[in-house]
Amino acid sequence: MTDTYYKMPLIGEPAPSFKAVTTQGEINFPEDYKGKWVILFSHPADFTPVCTTEFMTFASMAEEFKKLNTELVGLSVDSLYAHIAWLRKIQEIEWNGMKNVEVKFPLIEDIRMEVASRYGMIQPGASSTQAVRAVFFIDPKGIIRTILYYPLSLGRNFDEIKRIILALQKADKDNVATPANWRPGDDVIIPTAGSCGTAKERIESKDENMYCLDWFMCFRKEKK
Repeated sequence: MTDTYYKMPLIGEPAPSFKAVTTQGEINFPEDYKGKWVILFSHPADFTPVCTTEFMTFASMAEEFKKLNTELVGLSVDSLYAHIAWLRKIQEIEWNGMKNVEVKFPLIEDIRMEVASRYGMIQPGASSTQAVRAVFFIDPKGIIRTILYYPLSLGRNFDEIKRIILALQKADKDNVATPANWRPGDDVIIPTAGSCGTAKERIESKDENMYCLDWFMCFRKEKK
C-alpha cells in the first residue's frame, strides 16, 4: 500500500485525477469522461458473493445508465488477472433472473491502493486490505456531486443509485431541488424566495403550476 496520505475528496470538489490500468484498457480519469456523468465505485474484493451480485446488477443496468449519459467505472485492490478471471466467472452465474451477464465497463486494477487512497476508499476500521463500498457521482465537469459509503457486508441499492443520477440531472437542468423520496414525474421544489416581496408574490400567485405550503416551501407541478 502507498505511504502517501490524501485528504478525502468532498462534495463540490474536483474528482482527484489518476491514470490506471483497467479491464477495458488504460484510462485517464476524469479527463477521459469529460462531458459525461460518471459513477466511480469500489468493491472489497473479486470472487466475493456480495460484490458478484453488485457487478451483475450494475452490468445489467449499464445501458440504462448510458441513456442517462452516465458511465460506470469499478475499482478493487485486486490484480488485472484476478479481475478478468472473476468477470469471466460472472458470465457463468445465474442470480435473481440475471444470467450470461457480461461486464463491459472498466474495472480498475489498484494493487498498490493508490486510487483507493485518493478517494478515501480504504478505511482501516473496516479493513486495511480491502476497499469499502464507496460510490462517487461525478458530473460532466469532473466535480463530485454525491458520495455514498457502505460497509463490506451491505450490498448497495441500485434503484437509489439511479435515482440519484436522475435527481442531480433534474436539479441542474431546471434549477430546482427534489423533495424526500422524489421520483421522476413528482413535483419539485423551487429555490427559496430571496426577498419578502418575492415570498408574498408566490403565496398570492394564481399560477396553476406552482403551489406553496409556506413562504419558504414552494413546489412546481410536474407533468405526469
